[in-house]
Amino acid sequence: MVAEFQGLTAIVTGGGSGIGLQAASLLADRGANVACLDLDTAGIEAPLIAERCDVTDDSSVRGAIGAVVQRYGRLDIVINNAGVGAQGDVVANDDDEWRRVFEVNVFGIVRVTRAALPYLRQSPFPAVVNTCSIVASCGLPNRALYSATKGSVLALTLAMAADYVGDGIRVNCVNPGTTDTPWIDRILAAVDDPLAERSTLIRRQPMGRLVSAEEVAYAIAYLASPLCASTTATALAVDGGMRGLRVPPPGNTGT
Repeated sequence: MVAEFQGLTAIVTGGGSGIGLQAASLLADRGANVACLDLDTAGIEAPLIAERCDVTDDSSVRGAIGAVVQRYGRLDIVINNAGVGAQGDVVANDDDEWRRVFEVNVFGIVRVTRAALPYLRQSPFPAVVNTCSIVASCGLPNRALYSATKGSVLALTLAMAADYVGDGIRVNCVNPGTTDTPWIDRILAAVDDPLAERSTLIRRQPMGRLVSAEEVAYAIAYLASPLCASTTATALAVDGGMRGLRVPPPGNTGT
């Protein structure tokens, strides 16, 4: 096992489950001290540490980051993974829901990165990785609000990379396709025919299966690694070919 994160300290927002927990565990396996920041910390076990954090609350964010720095004396890596989903076209959600999803998916990244910057500027290997989505660059039906937030994350990632490259802080994002996480389970539980809906999600993935949380975690670790010191302003797709391929459904050879 490569221990390229030995001695470094990382925070992972939304680290209590799914992609966040997988990424946190992988960074810890490779030597990092890792704190998972989440509203629900019940699933976080040693060697990870848990810090309750609400990314929609600036005081909560600063308190959690301050506690991590006080414990380890440094902060080197920020994984902005906390996020919520939304379904429907542009008229499906009211103003309050638009604000709520933007508060988590976009402003949450702003708050966490802003609070972490003074410590990142002191690190020899500072890195920020944002969890974006393939919907930032591919139009999918009934994802207007969610797509708007993730498009903002992609643009924000590039802007932050430009702003902080002079400080040596690398900023990248990972763009997962449809990933097999508890969030997908909740979506499926809310529909009349979960099996049919899951089959639909799988069919739109060119590789014929959902992306795993572990696969996204490996991409996050790559972008965060000190071994990738020349990688910045990159959006790394982990989408089973969803963006770049146009593969016909099984049984249809296409033209």
